[in-house]
Amino acid sequence: MKKFFVLGCIFFPYTRFENVAILVAIAVNEDGYREVLGAAEGMKEDKASWVSFFQWLRGRGLDGVKLIIGDKCLGMLEAVGEVFPEAKYQRCTVHFYRNVFSVTPRSKVKLVAKMLKAIHAQESKKAAREKAKAVVEELRVMKLKEAAKKVEDGIEETLTYCDFPSEHWTRIRTNNVIERLNREIRRRTRVVGAFPDGNSALMLVCARLRHVAGTQWGNKKYMNLSSLNRCYKPAIIKHTTHSIWAPFGFNTD
Repeated sequence: MKKFFVLGCIFFPYTRFENVAILVAIAVNEDGYREVLGAAEGMKEDKASWVSFFQWLRGRGLDGVKLIIGDKCLGMLEAVGEVFPEAKYQRCTVHFYRNVFSVTPRSKVKLVAKMLKAIHAQESKKAAREKAKAVVEELRVMKLKEAAKKVEDGIEETLTYCDFPSEHWTRIRTNNVIERLNREIRRRTRVVGAFPDGNSALMLVCARLRHVAGTQWGNKKYMNLSSLNRCYKPAIIKHTTHSIWAPFGFNTD
């Protein structure tokens, strides 16, 4: 059973004018440890690529997903609703902040950042919603109408984490855990430059993911899910004996 499901996409140079996308999914299992669920090539970060990726994961036995965390990629959101309709979606708060900053004058970014963080520092979803309304009004007074609009339209999907036990909030309101993993992958792949094809990029990414999964990253407990286990009935998961690394030629013995 994988309760929390974090998604990411890494782009690599493919040709002079084109990039290849590698879709990556990690999860926190019922024991609180991080796992790499899989990686796949997606020439574009569109709905078709995400649906295919999700169906592959589900076909391998992924079930019991309670929350999916990611940035606001429309293709991903549509695919989530189609393949995992029972799961809730949490928009990464860090990406949300950056989206608001994109329409904020540089001189006011620090102030707006404090205002946004105050929303997610509230003790309940109700309090966060009230704080968000106050922030929207303050932004309008500051004549930051575009920023106010983005906060008003997007704040609700950043508050899904409030539906879960409070001790998990800081872990599940961002996709920082996969962003750090992506940075490690990029550090190793930067020396390659442009890849000859998407499969070569996927092979290198999977090799690095397998290495990281075998280190402290995968062996150190990330979350204590005892409180969450009391809130939800156990979900049924189809067990699979297939390794995610086998299709890429890695010996998993």
